[in-house]
Amino acid sequence: MQQKEADAYSKPAENRPGNAPLPDNKDFIFKCRGNSLPLHERTHIMGILNLTPDSFHDGGRYGDLGSALRHAGAMIEEGADIIDIGGESTRPGSSGVTEEEELRRVMPVIREIRKRFDTVLSIDTTKEKVAREALSEGVSIVNDISGLTYSQGLAEAAAGYGAGIVLMHTPSRPADMQHKTGYRSLIDDILNSLGRSAVKALEAGVGAGSIIVDPGFGFGKTALQNLAILKNLARFSELGFPVMIGTSNKSFIGGVTGGGTEDRLLGTAATVAIGVVNGASIVRVHDVPQMRRVVRMADAVAGKNISSNEG
Repeated sequence: MQQKEADAYSKPAENRPGNAPLPDNKDFIFKCRGNSLPLHERTHIMGILNLTPDSFHDGGRYGDLGSALRHAGAMIEEGADIIDIGGESTRPGSSGVTEEEELRRVMPVIREIRKRFDTVLSIDTTKEKVAREALSEGVSIVNDISGLTYSQGLAEAAAGYGAGIVLMHTPSRPADMQHKTGYRSLIDDILNSLGRSAVKALEAGVGAGSIIVDPGFGFGKTALQNLAILKNLARFSELGFPVMIGTSNKSFIGGVTGGGTEDRLLGTAATVAIGVVNGASIVRVHDVPQMRRVVRMADAVAGKNISSNEG
């Protein structure tokens, strides 16, 4: 990527010159370490594999190798295109874990999944060493909730392996992010932050076709702000990159529908359908088989080529 192209991405969306090199939606083929995911054809599903004792929805369920492998295999069978592996909870108020503990949780699972399944793997981490270790074992995507605000090294690691990267927006670390929900202009502020993150990735050598952006539902946003982001999700396509959403079972859904995290399936389905119609290319979810059906229907409404979906 030439410097002048990187500069174009850094400009506020409303000020970006008309000749900026933004890819058209129909050309969204996500390249990640030898894989080319045709996001222009259908919405892809990222299945969540949390290897943590304290994640907000499924903490402790998949903490041992056997249960983690069974769940990964089930999600692949149910239609997940990507398995996102995380060893550190990022729920609001969490303080994180050490690099060593995160590696201890994720590396055995990554190695065994790679032995048993032929699927695209993502590492959900903000730590450069964890990303590099995971990439060395064949992981294809780095999913960074910080959008490179914690460590520029994540982009350099991804670039070195030809991997893809997900750049998510958060205003702060999980420990205090829910105290940082003040924005001058919610959508524009997030857009500009993600634009800066994209510039960092491009300057580190990540290809423009290997970048995904994520507005960061639940990360430093109030319930009403999350709803506003979902309503205005199409705006994020202005950045020129595919958009991923992670609304699955989050508290703003419960605020509308009521109930605990186990009662948010239908609310999640609604957010996934709205997100797909409004331009999401990847949905990150816990409940793969149900959301696969939702995505198929939403893709049909959005006019994507549903003939490429199975089932």
